[in-house]
Amino acid sequence: MNYYLALVHAPVKNKLGEEVTTSVTNLDIHDIARSARTFGFKHYFIVTPITEQQVLVGRILGHWQTDTANEYNPDRQSALSYIKLVNTVAEAAAQIEALEGVKPLVVVTGANFKKYDGDEKALKQRIMLDNKPILLLFGTGWGLSDSLTNVADFKLEPIFGTAQDEYNHLSVRSAVAIYCDRLARN
Repeated sequence: MNYYLALVHAPVKNKLGEEVTTSVTNLDIHDIARSARTFGFKHYFIVTPITEQQVLVGRILGHWQTDTANEYNPDRQSALSYIKLVNTVAEAAAQIEALEGVKPLVVVTGANFKKYDGDEKALKQRIMLDNKPILLLFGTGWGLSDSLTNVADFKLEPIFGTAQDEYNHLSVRSAVAIYCDRLARN
């Protein structure tokens, strides 16, 4: 399984639909790394061009690499070791291409998607046909910017709930965990 995922902090949308950069959160770092590790993803990329945010991520990761923290919770250190910090999605894709020898299939998803190419079953069929690794992008804020979604290779349908009023607003951590599980299963 040559699956990679990325949590994108730029370019994403704000509630007005404008392209912005969002802040990295401690919970996203830890929880998404644990999901990626549990379901066999090769790496989890955190995408942010902001130097101060990169320093923060480095400090958090550095804490869990200490002997004391590793003794306290070695599972967390193991999951966090799968994180790669990059400035852009293109940089993540280039790292995957260097590792795999082929460009990844860039897959995007978002709760606000009205048009999409299919569900996880359709994506698995596409992966088998293309025989490429995938880079699955999740956005922060109000979702991935159009500059990313418009050039993606595959638009994965949103996760639809069963709320009577069609409420659909999962945390990104929950959405990542659900799709990691769905994609990891045959």
